[in-house]
Amino acid sequence: METFLGIMIPFLGTTLGAACVFFMKKSLGDLVQRSLAGFAAGVMVAASIWSLLIPAIEQSEDMGKLSFLPAFIGFWSGVLFLLLLDRLIPHLHVGSEQAEGPKSKLGRTTMMVLAVTL
Repeated sequence: METFLGIMIPFLGTTLGAACVFFMKKSLGDLVQRSLAGFAAGVMVAASIWSLLIPAIEQSEDMGKLSFLPAFIGFWSGVLFLLLLDRLIPHLHVGSEQAEGPKSKLGRTTMMVLAVTL
């Protein structure tokens, strides 16, 4: 029963949050949308640091002074990989008519999905 509740609480929170965005997306002002997007980005950065980077550094403590190196290399490899994908994959941002990346004959929906994936 505890496992079920442990799954249902985040599921319900995510569902309610998505429903609010889905039903209120046209009534929210641009400033509010940007603020909420900034807040979400901050939450993701905090989650990455506290749940990924710090545990990775702690797991490599036996390396001594270089214990940060595997996490540092992995983090920057991921950043560079995403920047490379941003250049190589054609994608479309919300509210933009011009696609980013190489020229492509992909549809708007496909390019928007690629942008969300990136």
